[in-house]
Amino acid sequence: MKTTFLDTCFSKKTSYTPVWYMRQAGRYLPQYKKIKENKNILDVVRNPELAAKISLQPVDILGVDASVLYADIMIPLLGIGVDLEIVESIGPVIKSPIQSLKDIKKLRNLEPDEDIPYLFKTIRILKKELKVPLIGFSAAPFTLASYLIEGKPSRDFVKTKTFMYAQPKAWSLLMEKLTSLIIIYLQSQIDAGVQVIQLFDSWVGCLSEEDYAQLVLPYSKKIFQDLKTSIRERKKKQSNKKEIAAPSSMTHNDVPFIHFGTNTAGMLGPFSSVDCDVVSIDWRMPIPKAWKAIGYDKAIQGNLDPAILLGDFSLIKKKVDELFDSLPKRDGYIFNLGHGVLPTTPMENIIKLTEYVHSK
Repeated sequence: MKTTFLDTCFSKKTSYTPVWYMRQAGRYLPQYKKIKENKNILDVVRNPELAAKISLQPVDILGVDASVLYADIMIPLLGIGVDLEIVESIGPVIKSPIQSLKDIKKLRNLEPDEDIPYLFKTIRILKKELKVPLIGFSAAPFTLASYLIEGKPSRDFVKTKTFMYAQPKAWSLLMEKLTSLIIIYLQSQIDAGVQVIQLFDSWVGCLSEEDYAQLVLPYSKKIFQDLKTSIRERKKKQSNKKEIAAPSSMTHNDVPFIHFGTNTAGMLGPFSSVDCDVVSIDWRMPIPKAWKAIGYDKAIQGNLDPAILLGDFSLIKKKVDELFDSLPKRDGYIFNLGHGVLPTTPMENIIKLTEYVHSK
């Protein structure tokens, strides 16, 4: 098992810079399009053999240093019976958006083995095939809440903010329920064998720093704290039983946590205050400034603008050179984009980019 990516997550010195891309398993790859064809993403996710095959494609084709589980951030909501569909060119659409405390009380707990067994079968298949770490993930409470309230993707999140301000008790209960859901969801992924966890708070940048710190951050903190505590307790039990695996093997002791958000430049202090190992940033803030705000004790991931990959490779190379020249240090730096790979990205560009970063 290649451990370069894991070592970098823990800010250890490595011989080269590891690379992976958000949304690397999917829509820009001809091989992916051939498998998916006219199938809905949720149908593919529920087919472990297909989902595993798609997760493996970027590792084989691009040579990236980690595989990301092919899933969707709506899976835990789907698991608890939320009536939703993924609409092409729109995204998640929820039939009956949340409007009141009564709606929130109807949300039940997740029973992973019964509700989403296909996800764990996918993980088991990948564990047998992969020679790089497997990244599991979940959306954060605010991001899931925004979908549940808006009913579909939003640009301004007016309904979500209105709900948050006008119904504080209902908001608190919703965030508590989603926090519990996510902890169970991510713990089940760790138990199944994923070796890295990334928590996506994709839309949190719509909030002020004060609202984020008061109304959202405590719930994200609890997710990281509870999962870290679980890992520490497991490690202690293993130590007591003298069952600690060799350092080169992957155990529950080795799970790093990544916190990802967009438009977080104005709140990087509180955003990075969670008990994570890596903070992922978008392209709106230069890495030296972001890393200083985050603190050099944590690793950093990012942050090339995905749109740059649509241009000529000479431009890509120039931007990558500028990024590496600006780094205050190399230990603890993971190369990635500031968000997901765009559907129209030429595959040749991303293959060459991966090779070039590995050579830096």
